[in-house]
This record gives sequence, structure tokens and C-alpha cells, in this order.
Amino acid sequence: MARMSRGRRRQQPDDGLNEKVININRVAKVVKGGRRFSFSAIVVVGDGEGRVGIGFGKANEVPEAIRKANVKARRKFLQVPITDGTVPHQVIGNFGAGRVLLKPAAPGAGVIAGQTVRAILDAAGYRNVLTKCLGSSNPFNVVRATVDALQNLESLEQYAVRTGQDAEVILDNYTVGEHVWGTRA
Repeated sequence: MARMSRGRRRQQPDDGLNEKVININRVAKVVKGGRRFSFSAIVVVGDGEGRVGIGFGKANEVPEAIRKANVKARRKFLQVPITDGTVPHQVIGNFGAGRVLLKPAAPGAGVIAGQTVRAILDAAGYRNVLTKCLGSSNPFNVVRATVDALQNLESLEQYAVRTGQDAEVILDNYTVGEHVWGTRA
């Protein structure tokens, strides 16, 4: 017979968001009686359509750290532009010693990225992106550098308004995305 749960597990709301744990880190604090361990977690939450949130959580137990990070990630979403499944232009994000390069890619290229950056780009909804982590490989710095790069992206419409040009003229000279390669995903 199936065992009944006693309500200890909380059901996540089915809001259509994808969540992924990027990293869990064990931290030891040396005290008089020995070592005291705590855990930190990084979680990414996204809808796959241009909204992504990152959360950091700390607690004495792993599930509690993940839960705290998840709550923080759901609180602060970032809207990012997606042009034909890729980033609109090349951009470099910086945080501390970590630098992340994001480049547009041809359809079918996929997300060429390390584990940390891939989780963020997949949650945001990018399908074709080339990336490179420059400098630090610390997941905390890489996550924040990736978020900085995504915040520095501007859509075609934002670029047209900023430069005072017509969007159609810019699109004719635009060398990124499916309309250039003549394919649809």
C-alpha cells in the first residue's frame, strides 16, 4: 500500500516556471567544540520566454538553503530581450574577477556554455548562444557576471530609440538571427 505523506513536503505552485539549482556550497565555521557546517545555494528560475531570476540562499540545512534561494529568485525577475532565439548583440558582463562573454549564434548551434551560464540562459529561453567565461570560474561571480551581461543587452527597438533611427533600417543591416540565415526553428 502506498505510504501517505503527512504534509511535510510542500507542493510548489504550478506557475509554469523552470527552476534549477546551480550550485550548493558547504561552509565550515571553526568553533570551540569543532566545526559548524552551513550551506549556501544558488537557484535560477525562469519562464523560458525572456524572464529569469537568480537567488542566493544560506542555511544550516541544504533543503532550507535551496528553498530560501528559490523564494529570492522568484521575487526578483529580470526581463531579457530574445532575438530569433539568441542574444541581440555581443556583450561582456563583469562582476569582481569574473567576466562572461555572450555572442549571438546561428540557428541550430545550441547553447554553447558552461554549466553555470547554461542554466541561466536555458531558464531565460535562449536557444542559440555562444559564451565564454573569462577570468574567475567561481560560480557566484560567474552568475553575477552573467546577470550583468543580460542587463546590458538591449533589444532592436531599444537600440532604435536610443540612436534615433528607424527599426526597419536597422533590421536590414542586422546580422544576427534566423531572418539572416533563412531558417525557422
